[in-house]
Amino acid sequence: MNPNFLPYAFGVRAGLTIIDLDQTVPLLRRAASVVRAVTQRGGTILFVGTRPDLRDIVRNAASKLEEQGYHIGERWLPGILTNRRQLFPSGIQKYLITPDLVVFLNPMANMNAIRECAIQHIPTVGIVDSNVDPRIVMYPIPANDESTRAAQLISGVLSIAGREGILSQLEEEKESERQRDRMMILEKLSSPEA
Repeated sequence: MNPNFLPYAFGVRAGLTIIDLDQTVPLLRRAASVVRAVTQRGGTILFVGTRPDLRDIVRNAASKLEEQGYHIGERWLPGILTNRRQLFPSGIQKYLITPDLVVFLNPMANMNAIRECAIQHIPTVGIVDSNVDPRIVMYPIPANDESTRAAQLISGVLSIAGREGILSQLEEEKESERQRDRMMILEKLSSPEA
């Protein structure tokens, strides 16, 4: 067990670290709030899960966020965030999107990606297991990072929170449009020509 993971451990039984769910739930809620806030202001979320069993999970999570969600299910290509000019021709660069938040379902396998996010000041969310230093990501979620079911559950909660942010943004836009229409009607009614 990583010594920095100790606050998130309930105990050890038969050589296995038991993760304290009383620590996981509030951290998952905090991460969900961050995802919701990012999508509410129109930001983009990138889901990264590079194991074969995580590919469909990241694809489904990103699809719930429509044009604000993206995913990487294959190997992270080093330099995607930090070395774009050399990796991609200039015609493609205008289509490249810098995410506002990156969610890692298997962070240990994606340390290069985490470093690139840190260099670019992109906040990160990640599932951290007992053998991982939780400080590698900005918003750690203590859970079994080898469990497909845990990854599916956590990415589902985060993608639903992101969807809520998008819907909230749409409601705010509709309300501001209604306010603008009301103001125009009031201006027409109060004008001397009416």
